[in-house]
Amino acid sequence: MPAADFWIERLGLEAHPEGGFYRETYRSGPSYDFSDAGPFRGPRNYATAIHYLLKTGERSRLHRIHSDELWFFHAGEPLDVHVFPPDGPPSSFTLGCSPDRGELLQAAVAAESWFGACHPLQRAPEEGYSLVSCVVAPGFDFRDFSFAAKEPLLEKYPEFSAIIDRLC
Repeated sequence: MPAADFWIERLGLEAHPEGGFYRETYRSGPSYDFSDAGPFRGPRNYATAIHYLLKTGERSRLHRIHSDELWFFHAGEPLDVHVFPPDGPPSSFTLGCSPDRGELLQAAVAAESWFGACHPLQRAPEEGYSLVSCVVAPGFDFRDFSFAAKEPLLEKYPEFSAIIDRLC
């Protein structure tokens, strides 16, 4: 059994709408009513967490949420996370276990940023995978989730057309 399938089965992961596989592992009991504050409409848990696995050749489509999201690397191949903030230049970080190659064990994506993930083309083996966890605060709710429209991003960031094409 390929290692990715082992983790999918062992952790009880299911297909995620953005690509890859996930399972929620934590949702705080307490919540805060954001009805009168910010982009949220209604209560949100203080925090949520998931396991997330992306097989080689798959991608996490560009999307955004109204909360900050922390990413933590666990196993497998390095994973590139590309971020297009509402203001400022796009950036990326690579999650992995090799700090000498600039890889990070954890990193954050700011709320309202468009972001997506994929494996570096030159380094991912055919049956590779990346296993990470993501923590969202305030907690994740699919009401706060939307996919990026490709054309507006291409207009705003034409120099990033290759990664936008790959992640949309």
